[in-house]
Amino acid sequence: MKRIQKKFILNDLEKKIVLIVGPRQAGKTWLAKDIAREFKNSVYLNFDQILDRKIIEAQSWLPTTDLLILDELHKMENWKNYLKGVFDTKPERMRILVTGSARLDIYNQLGDSLAGRYFRHRLMPLSLSEISQCGESTDMEHLIERSGFPEPYLAENDTEANRWRLQYISSVLSTDIFEIDKIYNVKAMQLVFDMLRTKVGSPISYQSLAEDILVSPTTIKKYVQILEALFIIFRVTPYSKNIARSLLKEPKLYFFDTGLVQGDEGAKLENLVATGLLKHAYAMTDYKAKEYALHYLRTKDGAEVDFALACQDKIESMIEVKLSDASPSRALIQFHEKYNYPAIQLVKFLRHEHEDKEIKVLNVENFLSNLFL
Repeated sequence: MKRIQKKFILNDLEKKIVLIVGPRQAGKTWLAKDIAREFKNSVYLNFDQILDRKIIEAQSWLPTTDLLILDELHKMENWKNYLKGVFDTKPERMRILVTGSARLDIYNQLGDSLAGRYFRHRLMPLSLSEISQCGESTDMEHLIERSGFPEPYLAENDTEANRWRLQYISSVLSTDIFEIDKIYNVKAMQLVFDMLRTKVGSPISYQSLAEDILVSPTTIKKYVQILEALFIIFRVTPYSKNIARSLLKEPKLYFFDTGLVQGDEGAKLENLVATGLLKHAYAMTDYKAKEYALHYLRTKDGAEVDFALACQDKIESMIEVKLSDASPSRALIQFHEKYNYPAIQLVKFLRHEHEDKEIKVLNVENFLSNLFL
């Protein structure tokens, strides 16, 4: 299946370095090699491979190279300065594409050395919108159960998809986490991971998790940050115009792989919507230069709306997710009446889309299929 972002990447390669970041096995290497087919003399080098590493360190690719693909380069010491030097001295014809699994902007804190020299592209798992734009038929249930990661999504059967997931979890918890930081209590990390799978869509208390697992809240926060840096989970924070205040409040956590969610049908649906909205927010930021962010709304007395999509820190729409309830939620009505935020209630099992008290009641699959990406 083709990836919609290919056209954006090809365009940006003509101007600057392109960094493709995202979860492991989301299709970065496949996409990079697919892009390579558009060039006459492309070279793919993976820093994890010894022979490739020697070529990278010696910069000994052929001078006729028109596309240089560097995979897992962030594992190289002083990789930013290295990449700056390659870019600043490259032949005019050569384009540079860099890919990596870990979140490069967190893992290595992109600094001044690459300022103005790169475009970032965040490649996420497949979404209903991307599948639809590729001209493929959409199946929301299939996406919820298999996730949008290409291998399980396209697997011949559920057994093959589940085998992929077991290997994926094992790799993350036994290898990938150590690329980010030293973990001395692997058992505690596994417990945090397992507990988060059961708490999708609920505000997370680091203190409560710490008491359950018998470690400090600081350790819990560190583990969550590592899982986030590896694109295993992502945080959705309460909306606040004061960003610092927002970060102090309890976040909600979701998984990039919807198949990891251990919860009822409602939790799985909410996770699917979260991944779709986040991918949309990333795409609007990366390709339309509009600063989008995904939040949720919650009052001190506990009134809560699942999501708030914000542009330039102003709420563009509030979104509540329901399985079958077509009547707008009390909290959605409350926030709409008080702040006049545009409001949408997404329903999985819905006979007719309509508007109720100025709140749009829409079919969740139709809505997600029509997002930007």
